[in-house]
Amino acid sequence: MLEIEIIPVLESNYIYLVHDSVTRKTIVFDPAEAKPVLDCLAKKGWRLSYIFNTHHHWDHVGGNIELKRKTNCIIYGFDAGRIPGLDIQLVDGQVIPLSGDHPVKVLHLPGHTAGDLIYFFEKDKIAFVGDVLFAMGCGRLFEGTPSQMHASLKRLVHELPSETKIYSAHEYAESDARFALTVEAANMNLENRFRHVVHNTLDKIPNQPALLSVELETNPFLRTDSAEIRESLGMHSSSEEEVFADLRKRKDDF
Repeated sequence: MLEIEIIPVLESNYIYLVHDSVTRKTIVFDPAEAKPVLDCLAKKGWRLSYIFNTHHHWDHVGGNIELKRKTNCIIYGFDAGRIPGLDIQLVDGQVIPLSGDHPVKVLHLPGHTAGDLIYFFEKDKIAFVGDVLFAMGCGRLFEGTPSQMHASLKRLVHELPSETKIYSAHEYAESDARFALTVEAANMNLENRFRHVVHNTLDKIPNQPALLSVELETNPFLRTDSAEIRESLGMHSSSEEEVFADLRKRKDDF
């Protein structure tokens, strides 16, 4: 059985601790800071086994070195030379056999950066996606192109079951929902989700995880074939990639 702890840090980040009660191994995803992780480990009585980094940005790797020094954990990631303390460089499609019951599949999905990974627990149908996908949003294109990011999101949707629980690395749900409503105001699933997100935000409840099926109903970056979105953008005959690029630019300026 997996137990997941959500640790809010900085202004909008989430660090995730995942503990296997059978093997007693514990993974931390994207530790922006070490102290909140160490405090949670002490409170739960867990020992850190691994760090899984989704990409190299400082707010995802800032705690790597201190955690490695204090726990002797092993660090997994993609960007050799840019992820502090990296021990094992992963490749696309690799399966990490952490235990017989909880294998983790790695997908390399560039766009936000050149080296973004997501980690998919195939049996458990949970995915830690870093900044690739947010609730009703996606990551900015710092190192990749719209074409790359659009292809990465298409692949994510194709390879992950719709019932997958998506854990993103930031709390941007309210802002992303407000933007989504500017391009698809008649989407009642989106309107209902927006109300739920506002309620959670007021009560300081994380909007994590989100079902991929819900993202498919409400996330404009996964809905580039939507007639209403195309009407809003004036892009009736454009390709899905072109619609995605326009959405991303509009969100950057939102």
